[in-house]
Amino acid sequence: MNAVIETRGLTKTYGTVHALNGLDLTIPKGGVYGVLGPNGAGKSTLFRILLGLIRPTQGSATVMGGAIGDIAAMRRMGSMIETPRYPPYLTARQALKWLALSHGMANTVDIPRWLDRVGLSEAADRRVRGFSVGMLQRLGVAAALLNEPELIILDEPTSGMDPPGIQEMRALIRSLAHDDGVTVVLASHQLLEVQRVCDRVAIMNKGRLVREGTVSDLTSIGERLSLSVTPIARALDVLGTKGKHEGDAVLADVPRNEGPAVIRALVEAGIDINEARWVGTDLESIFFTETGAVQTPEAI
Repeated sequence: MNAVIETRGLTKTYGTVHALNGLDLTIPKGGVYGVLGPNGAGKSTLFRILLGLIRPTQGSATVMGGAIGDIAAMRRMGSMIETPRYPPYLTARQALKWLALSHGMANTVDIPRWLDRVGLSEAADRRVRGFSVGMLQRLGVAAALLNEPELIILDEPTSGMDPPGIQEMRALIRSLAHDDGVTVVLASHQLLEVQRVCDRVAIMNKGRLVREGTVSDLTSIGERLSLSVTPIARALDVLGTKGKHEGDAVLADVPRNEGPAVIRALVEAGIDINEARWVGTDLESIFFTETGAVQTPEAI
């Protein structure tokens, strides 16, 4: 597995506070990788260290095969940390041209292309002082893509966006990973979106890694067979201790390889099966279990 980011014992302290506490993390090349955690878990600190904005107290990290701050490696990266800000009198097009000039890329950047990719073509010549937070996020993503990076780090890319905007950003992120071959690393509090867009996730808490893996593996933990059946009481008798009535369904706590036998036994017992599907837990449940965070409507 080729890694685009590796940290070993990465630690950052502010006085007695450990923003990162011996973090060991490997992020593979390709796909979309989510970094999750409650406020104060160390996500933004990790990103700032990886981008050379702050220095670690202890430990080491490599990005794109180079040490932190390596110029050659940095040129292969793009980033957006928090909501970006631009001179309010510039238009979106001018802001990107200004950034391209400052990085010596004025003659190589296709600005209309990136404005179109982030859905800002119609607002290209509007001054950014009138932009919503969501529009500034889009412009920030466009700015992060100007150098056509191999790796892009995005901190809360859908912050301030309405549902259609979130859906468009999700499609853009997937397109960058699948069509352009860009490795996307993102942090987000919108756990449902993370589950939909990410291939792998790392869950951090108090500066440490508490869980890591593919989204499919993590959400298959505790997987059960959900059955819509009639009559329910007879199905529960057949399933015995492996069956549980939940809502309008019966849940069978059996491994996948026993699923066909369970369905066959129910049919032979004269039970009508309207639907059978495997259900696991969701990323949100794993997040709250691993971090001990209090589930509130704001957190969702």
